[in-house]
Amino acid sequence: MSLSSSSQALPIPAAAAHPLAATQAAHSSTSNAEPDAAPWPNLHAPDAVRTSTSAANAGSGSQGYRALRVFLRNPTAMLGCGFLLAVLLLAITAPWLFPGDPLDMVAQPFLWPGQDAAYLLGTDSMGRDVAAGIAHGARVSLLVGVSATLIGLSLGIGIGAVSGYFGGWVDDLLQRVVVLFQTIPSFILLVVLVAIAQPAISTIVVAIGLVTWPTVARLVRAEFRALRHKEFVLAARALGYSHSRIILREMLPNALPPIIVTSSVMVASAILLESALSFMGMGDPNVVSWGSMIGMGRDLLRTAWYLTAAPGLAIVFAVLAFNLIGDGLNDALNPRLSQER
Repeated sequence: MSLSSSSQALPIPAAAAHPLAATQAAHSSTSNAEPDAAPWPNLHAPDAVRTSTSAANAGSGSQGYRALRVFLRNPTAMLGCGFLLAVLLLAITAPWLFPGDPLDMVAQPFLWPGQDAAYLLGTDSMGRDVAAGIAHGARVSLLVGVSATLIGLSLGIGIGAVSGYFGGWVDDLLQRVVVLFQTIPSFILLVVLVAIAQPAISTIVVAIGLVTWPTVARLVRAEFRALRHKEFVLAARALGYSHSRIILREMLPNALPPIIVTSSVMVASAILLESALSFMGMGDPNVVSWGSMIGMGRDLLRTAWYLTAAPGLAIVFAVLAFNLIGDGLNDALNPRLSQER
């Protein structure tokens, strides 16, 4: 039997003769089975066909809701938020609770706490209200802590992002500057900067910001070095995005979790640094702060210990609040710890 005769003997199926017929038949059967469905002809994965845009958007925001849920369920973080809320309320209501200048002499010196109902925490050696000093000192401490942290974050994020993104000689040059700042003890450098300039609140804020930025720079550099070879960064470069757009809109949002955790600790460190300067008599003499109150009461520690105990407890609660919040943020934003939960 020849090849030609065998081919004539076997009939050719209609689907083989017309390849598009099977596809059209499948589409027609699908449309008959599900009249409301609109299948995509170029997608063959059932999961991809069933996935909607709203479901994809919900999945992208689930990580933020999960981190918030973990943070709200953390008892230590909630305790820190309670302490911080108390300090904020005291700082906000200080002008109404204690009007006037807290440095004014308003009563008899050395009134002990509870001795006079008008002065709940007593008075110091010059007849100044201790409670008024603590309330107004909360405003100064929070102002210095937040402002100095913003300055340190701005410098650290800018230098660290450029260093980690570009690498090469830019990275080497900027890291030499970071190492130069870190070789000098931070508190000694702070004392020198404040001693050179006028001891004012603005000077202290800038000096603390200049002292604390190297830690943020090294952290951001490490994060950017880990992110610059990721697929989304390579895709952004392939699309022709500018360096500033890639740094600010693509890489920086992915490096924010450790930066947020570090910022809470930086606020606590700034409060301690300002208190230490005021304790040494290098603070702003025109305002009252917790450190200056401790410094003025250290000579009377045996006879009037409440003069140092009250502002000392205020510093402890404020610093503890930011540290507890930082631990809670670390638990919520750290992927490894979140997976363990």
